[in-house]
Amino acid sequence: MATNKRKVMLPHTMGQQGIDIIRAREDIETVIYPGNIGQADLLPQLADCSAIALSSTHYKQTEMDASPAMQVVARIGVGYDAVEVPALTARHVPLMVAGTANSVSVAEQAFHLMITLAKKVRHMDSLVRDGKWHDRHQSPPMELSGKTVLIVGFGRIGTRSAKRCIGFDMNVLVFDPYVDAAKIAAAGCEPVADLDAALPRADFVSIHCPKSPATIDLMNAARLAKMKRGAFLVNTARGGIVNEPALYDALASGHLAGAGLDVFDMEPTPLDNKLLSLPNVIASPHMAGVTVEAIQAMAVATARNILSVLDGAPNRDNTINPEVYG
Repeated sequence: MATNKRKVMLPHTMGQQGIDIIRAREDIETVIYPGNIGQADLLPQLADCSAIALSSTHYKQTEMDASPAMQVVARIGVGYDAVEVPALTARHVPLMVAGTANSVSVAEQAFHLMITLAKKVRHMDSLVRDGKWHDRHQSPPMELSGKTVLIVGFGRIGTRSAKRCIGFDMNVLVFDPYVDAAKIAAAGCEPVADLDAALPRADFVSIHCPKSPATIDLMNAARLAKMKRGAFLVNTARGGIVNEPALYDALASGHLAGAGLDVFDMEPTPLDNKLLSLPNVIASPHMAGVTVEAIQAMAVATARNILSVLDGAPNRDNTINPEVYG
């Protein structure tokens, strides 16, 4: 029997609350697909698909060409470097992101990595476990109060990271050429127009900018060398913004005191990644934005984004390419 239902594809990793919102619609056929689906299995399913939510699945020109009925593509998150936006825009298909749904989680993780490095949590834990209690005074931790942090990128996550740093009495510098200096100053931070000039002032550098052609290799060997000796670098944004070989050299040489990394060039990062051999590197598997609360919030936001387009009232605030609306 023919059906007028519109097909919406959701990954199995999507939070249940979001799935339930879509399933509650009688005019929609909900299809759950594996989050790690390969292109060969995905493409045939796109032929009659009206909307798709993406977790880690890539969606580029090939996928767009296979999606003649597509009305909206939604990311369960805020990053979209795995999506070829021009391919969607050319077909007038909006790309939606989850807005602020996981911003708090990422900001908390960035700050957690900073304080973990400053307090030498890994080292202190090993002293207890290895029976080296009496060695505790050889390499004491440090306070965050009074230290200077440079926030690179002052969007949804950067602004929240800055608030947490201010709460710990840190001096906050912000580099973001796309944000008005007055807005940065109003948030209690110091706007800096020159990244290279700001790097030597910072005890911590925390990356919160999107990955784009302009930000790939943003923190290269030259910029890492400009950082203050003994400073720390934290990246919860995207792999590729920080040059990994250069970061390894800066850490191994002792120029930088440590790094907290939630993202890597290749994910999963290979076990032989030299950064993982360093005791002053704290790593997590791209989970900064994935908490119990954020999973559900992102799922709900994604479901509502999809329905907003299908119902003819798109959420423009969460649309990456709003020009598609005309």
